[in-house]
Amino acid sequence: MNSIIVVFPKREIATNIRNILVRGGMNIIAVCTTGAQTLHYADQLDEGIVVCGYKMQDMMYSELRQLLPETFDVLLIASKDKWSDGIEKGVVGLPMPIKVYDLLNTLEMIIQNQRRRKRKRKEASKNRSPKEKALINQAKCVLMERNNMTEEEAHRYLQKNSMDSGTNMLETAQMVLAIMGE
Repeated sequence: MNSIIVVFPKREIATNIRNILVRGGMNIIAVCTTGAQTLHYADQLDEGIVVCGYKMQDMMYSELRQLLPETFDVLLIASKDKWSDGIEKGVVGLPMPIKVYDLLNTLEMIIQNQRRRKRKRKEASKNRSPKEKALINQAKCVLMERNNMTEEEAHRYLQKNSMDSGTNMLETAQMVLAIMGE
């Protein structure tokens, strides 16, 4: 299930939107008023959606988008003139005033796109050559040995770092081996 973080400068607005989304069957992880709080919650997740206004207490939506991992999408709820010049990659705009139906349908569309991207990433990982698989396993072994990680923890570490850095798992494994001197 996708994780959603709701962030607006006024807590009551964020709470109202959270309530609408919960009634619509969405999984809300947090309600925030600042971009910093949002980033804290996002760091604990592999992927998700941030539903936000144009401006938070400490930053604009565009700054937040740049600081979020690539696996996050942003649903911007603002008057159309705030984003009529265009919006960044990974951001979907929903003009004010919003209708519950439009909000829920837009989120469902974003969730479907995330599922499609996740499926593509899984398929790409299954199609690795034996040499690539061996390199990733070598990086996991080094992490397990030097950092006392389990295989699952090492795999998750490589996965999270590849998502955060925007590289694939093979490139991340190569970086780990280079850093560890292997």
